[in-house]
Amino acid sequence: MPKSPLSKFTPPTLSIADEAALTDLYVRGTPKNTLRAYERDLIYITAWREAAFGGPLEWPEQESVALRFILDHARNLETADPADTGRQVADQLIVLRLRKTLACPAPSTLDRRIASWRAFHRMKNLNSPFEAPLVRQARSKARRAAARPIAPKSQNPITRPVLEAMLETCKYSLRDVRDRAILMLGWASGGRRRSEITGLMRTDISLKEFDETGVIWLQLLDTKTTTKDNTPRLILKGRAAKALALWIEAAAITDGPLFRPITKSGDALERGLSPDAIRDIVKRRLQLAGYPADFASPHGLRSGFLTQAALNGAPIQAAMRLSLHRSVSQAQRYYDDVEMTDNPATDLLD
Repeated sequence: MPKSPLSKFTPPTLSIADEAALTDLYVRGTPKNTLRAYERDLIYITAWREAAFGGPLEWPEQESVALRFILDHARNLETADPADTGRQVADQLIVLRLRKTLACPAPSTLDRRIASWRAFHRMKNLNSPFEAPLVRQARSKARRAAARPIAPKSQNPITRPVLEAMLETCKYSLRDVRDRAILMLGWASGGRRRSEITGLMRTDISLKEFDETGVIWLQLLDTKTTTKDNTPRLILKGRAAKALALWIEAAAITDGPLFRPITKSGDALERGLSPDAIRDIVKRRLQLAGYPADFASPHGLRSGFLTQAALNGAPIQAAMRLSLHRSVSQAQRYYDDVEMTDNPATDLLD
């Protein structure tokens, strides 16, 4: 099993036993998604440092290196001279498949990588160069200079009519049964994220009340907005509950991951699905339903649930209890788009 990226960042003054204990504490106290982001950012930052300065990361890092990192990621390098050092470094990262294009990265991407780099310094009990006044000011200017409208995570919401069309493509094979359960659970339980769907274990699902009431309870252990000491219980009813129960029975899932890959011979494997598999399932079912493959992303299940809740007149607080949005303003955006068409002020001219 590969070591966590956090294993490299314990303070050097501790004993070996204390370093191991602190590393374990970091790993257990950090969400899995954050650990994966740390790992990706560490790989990128290390490769950039090597390409730009010909050497490994330093602890603490120099302010000049931090400033150069911001400058390299705060401008469009597509129009830069081929001899430009920033462009040359970006070209190397593209060859390594760590960067896709020479275009200016999104401000959120730069912010996330800087946040990871700062976190690595905190783990080593060191001051971050990104706290220096000049570096902080450059970062602020870079964020403002690259400001752009927030792009939706899914081109379109998967509202109920779209979902119904996707479900119609799920017939009788074990793969169809699985995909139907994934789509229904992902939508009806409040619009679950990819990692939340694939992170579910059989032990997180309670069928105790299903035979009597047709209700299934879900326990979400790891989400973006909750902690392990505050794990929410969500409910599935009706068709969604029946679809999930059928998958569990058909695939004989007694323990381990809830959703699993299906072999070409039609058998369920022991390992769980990856979050990317949810993207592939959504894409395939959209195409089979007659929609373009890029009509919606897996986040369309989440935005579609909230959009449909608004269309049906469900109170936003009720929808948020399932979607687990922390911010009313975030959830309100979906309601605003729906309510705008019914706003009497839009008909003043007529």
